Amino acid sequence: MDKKLLVLDIDGTLTNSKKEITLPTKNALRRIMEEGHLVMLASGRPTPGVRRYEEELEMAKYGGYLLTYNGARITRCSDNKDIFTRKFSKEYVHKLYDYCCEKNMGIVTYEDFEDTADPYVICGREPDKYLEWEAKINGLPLKPVKNFKERIDRDVYKVLMTADPEISEGLEKELQGMYGQYFNITRSEPFFVEAMNSEVDKAKAIEKVIDILGIEHKNVIACGDGFNDTSMVKYAAIGVAMANAQNAVKRVADFITSSNDEDGIVKVIDRFILCA
Repeated sequence: MDKKLLVLDIDGTLTNSKKEITLPTKNALRRIMEEGHLVMLASGRPTPGVRRYEEELEMAKYGGYLLTYNGARITRCSDNKDIFTRKFSKEYVHKLYDYCCEKNMGIVTYEDFEDTADPYVICGREPDKYLEWEAKINGLPLKPVKNFKERIDRDVYKVLMTADPEISEGLEKELQGMYGQYFNITRSEPFFVEAMNSEVDKAKAIEKVIDILGIEHKNVIACGDGFNDTSMVKYAAIGVAMANAQNAVKRVADFITSSNDEDGIVKVIDRFILCA
């Protein structure tokens, strides 16, 4: 048996519209992990924001991995050790803060949560509805600070910026034109614009993992729905877009499965792992 690596985005892919893993999906994932296949959750969320799903799937028991901050941090579940990290320069965080003030965008970032017993998200401006939603799904409070530049005095994993969907694409492209040669800029949702180290995206992180684990590229399956999933869906040997995925993801996918509300991951497991 060839050991497969199944890489799953969380929101809109692994979870349904209620942010829950359905029982059929949970059972299918546990079955393949019990057979020796590997599962990695790949999210733009901060690491604490994915722990709920890691625990629900018992990934520490089965030897799974967490890819968080869009690939800026990769954690081995069995011993909670990071196998890869790549941070984002604080100087660029300060530049993005100035840009957000000019464009009236929301902005947050994250520090190493191991440094505090009560993790929170550092908010540079007054929280908007998009940031409040992000805080809710991650289970982390927002903490506005008076002087964002002074507060961010060291490198971070990621910066998250917010804008209404009708203007976010234009802002993303403008930022790419200004800073694309220096760092990576992408959207995860129509209202989230994210910035990371230039060496960070989900595809590059998967490439790091399979090199460390000695898994052949032909055994990588990646499933996603959001703009920030495009790179890994394109990179994987079998790239899967959910039926609810953005068109950009569908265009690079090898296979389009059912939606996240129709247990689309179960269909992927049945077709490409259990019947392979």
